[in-house]
Amino acid sequence: MSTPTIAAKGLTFSYPDGTVALDHVVVHIHPGERVALLGPNGAGKTTLILHMNGIYTAQRGEIQVSGLSIDSENLLEIRRRVGVVFQDPDDQLFMPTVRQDVAFGPQNLGITGAELEDRIDAALAAVGVTNLGERPPNHLSFGQKRRVAIAGVLAMEPEILILDEPTSNLDPASRRELADILRKLTVTQLIATHDLPYAMELCPRAIVLDEGQVVADGDTVELLNNKTLMKAHRLELPAGFDPRSVNR
Repeated sequence: MSTPTIAAKGLTFSYPDGTVALDHVVVHIHPGERVALLGPNGAGKTTLILHMNGIYTAQRGEIQVSGLSIDSENLLEIRRRVGVVFQDPDDQLFMPTVRQDVAFGPQNLGITGAELEDRIDAALAAVGVTNLGERPPNHLSFGQKRRVAIAGVLAMEPEILILDEPTSNLDPASRRELADILRKLTVTQLIATHDLPYAMELCPRAIVLDEGQVVADGDTVELLNNKTLMKAHRLELPAGFDPRSVNR
């Protein structure tokens, strides 16, 4: 089997007030997978994501990216390989134009000239916003900002794309368009979301986290049809939602 893109073993982390955010978490995500990370508020999803690109450091246990330990020696390379798209795109967009925003990450890796321009073009095309290159990000719709934030990460050519609540504040059309974009991307994806129908639609596999522990890991449809599991971990499908209606 291939080396996991992300591998965590016994990952444990507590906040200064003593709150245990992660409790001996074991997770493996392999190249090409698209995996949903599910769980109620306070489950530890965001804390886990922030360990995956070295924003947080494991207090116990270990986490690796493509076989590289997340430590000070590897941190720059880890952050190139692990691209995180945060819930609010305004946290990631700060340059005068869309094109400059997408260029920012590769430029900081020392990439210039034709290679830089090619990366920008490819990233904008991948999310369908080539026509927005010269627009100021603050003049875009929320859905457009989300796409540009994803393009900025894709321009780094990461090995894994991590999205935190990607459907938050999106209208139905933008939500559907984003799903179409994510399906076409070949990069490994981890999608942390409360949008369970979206997870079911996009992700063959789901990991359920609660109280800092992995409580389930398997086929998304099977997990979300497990009423006992759903009730125990405060997960609910929308009223009247029929899982058979999902187009996977």
